[in-house]
Amino acid sequence: MTPRATRRTVLLATGAAALAAGCGPDGGNGGDGRDGGGGGASSETAGQELISTADVPVGGGTVLADEKIVVTQPQEGDFKAFSAVCTHQSCVVADVADGTVNCACHGSRFRITDGSVERGPATRPLPAEPITVEGNSIRRV
Repeated sequence: MTPRATRRTVLLATGAAALAAGCGPDGGNGGDGRDGGGGGASSETAGQELISTADVPVGGGTVLADEKIVVTQPQEGDFKAFSAVCTHQSCVVADVADGTVNCACHGSRFRITDGSVERGPATRPLPAEPITVEGNSIRRV
């Protein structure tokens, strides 16, 4: 006699298949080996101007939500860029204030100098994004 699939068996198999699809060889994060997205620039966006240096305050930064990048200027003339996707639960960070990049979803804060966690619940830093400064223009690498 052939065993019949119960509702529970079907649901478990479906859930396992969905989990396996999300945990494929790239970890479900676009193949860059990092959590929280980012992934660097595509060939279409490499060299693209992100922002003017004048639009990034010294001791602060600017969130570019559409590009999912946050650009900071910890000290005058020292520009950094990080993924704007929080490493806690993938919310796009909200703002930069008082030396930190702030996620409004659950309150994580990241240092503008290196993207490291200042306050959780996030436990991993924001991944760095490659940029170059050419004159008054900050561009993707």
